[in-house]
Amino acid sequence: MTGTGDRPFVLQTVGPEPAGATPLEEEDLEGLIPAFVATRADLNLVEFESISRALPWARREARRRGAVEILEPDFLFSLHRRMFRDVWKWAGTQRRRETNIGVAPHQIASQTRAALDDARFWHEHETFPLDERAARIHFRLVSIHPFANGNGRCTRLLADLYLEACGGAPFTWGRSRLGDLDDPRQTYLGAIMTADAGDFGPLVAFALS
Repeated sequence: MTGTGDRPFVLQTVGPEPAGATPLEEEDLEGLIPAFVATRADLNLVEFESISRALPWARREARRRGAVEILEPDFLFSLHRRMFRDVWKWAGTQRRRETNIGVAPHQIASQTRAALDDARFWHEHETFPLDERAARIHFRLVSIHPFANGNGRCTRLLADLYLEACGGAPFTWGRSRLGDLDDPRQTYLGAIMTADAGDFGPLVAFALS
């Protein structure tokens, strides 16, 4: 399978997605910026480096804006753009296709707004303990899946930024890169499924582990 120009598509060579992740489709891969990426390891590396470059900006903005202001769709989409702008041309743009996870594309804007409205309500009324609020923010947003890829990493970072903006410590998320390690990822996915049934205890425990 080849793409336009001199660069082949990497759909068959990047490698399998981690368990539970959204598969990359041909239209997504057309937006890949680094020309040398040919394996899953290559993609993991360039995404990791791009995210690392975004972290100082993200933490600075969280401190400047505060907890309430980062719980806005504009900040979420800006965060995704900063995290992946060196890797994907479509970074920071709303998902346009159906995926194995998440709401239909036409529902993304309204569902994202509703999730963040709820998050601000939880914050203002201290509806749940701080760690649970952050875990619920991640869960609601990753369940919507606003982006073609990077939803877990972006919404986990938003949860961490929310904690920091509230004066707390960011989660450790099992001290692993969830895209690379099978056992922590399976624990994480199990906690997400339990949260979907209304029990957030395992997700909070995993986030703190």
